Amino acid sequence: MHPMTMSSTPWYRERWPWLLMAGPAAVLAAGAWTGWLAFSQQDALVVGDYYRRGKAINQDLRRDRAAAAMDARVALRYDAVHGVLQGRLSANAPPRGTLLLHLAHATQPGKDLRLLLRPDAGGSFAVPLPRLERSRWVVLVEDDRRTWRLEGQWRWPVEREVVLAARLDR
Repeated sequence: MHPMTMSSTPWYRERWPWLLMAGPAAVLAAGAWTGWLAFSQQDALVVGDYYRRGKAINQDLRRDRAAAAMDARVALRYDAVHGVLQGRLSANAPPRGTLLLHLAHATQPGKDLRLLLRPDAGGSFAVPLPRLERSRWVVLVEDDRRTWRLEGQWRWPVEREVVLAARLDR
């Protein structure tokens, strides 16, 4: 039998204690980072007035039906080189007046865009838009009296053009 030899080096010079402490230290660091992420930004997806917004859905459905009755369509295309959003509205009876365009960012409401469109007699319009961030956008086009609306999604720049048409499947 060999007698056990005792090491005379202190514990902090051994590699095994440090290796065993590395796992819990990594968990503590990851937990601190996750906590910082959770509390440093406001939750943007929580809606406080959910009841009132739920009641508004029926009114939105009426606006969708009005757009379908007009056979309304809007085609949008963004020219990044010139910084211009171009489009064309077509309908059975082209609406007069201005249009409201709302581009809602998928995750950050602070980046939402609201534009006022003035179509010409043929339904074409162009509006300056310096920069459109690459993202998935929720697009809403409506008349200034809010009697009809067209809604859809646009993944720019994957989709260079988006066509919004009235749907009756809702």
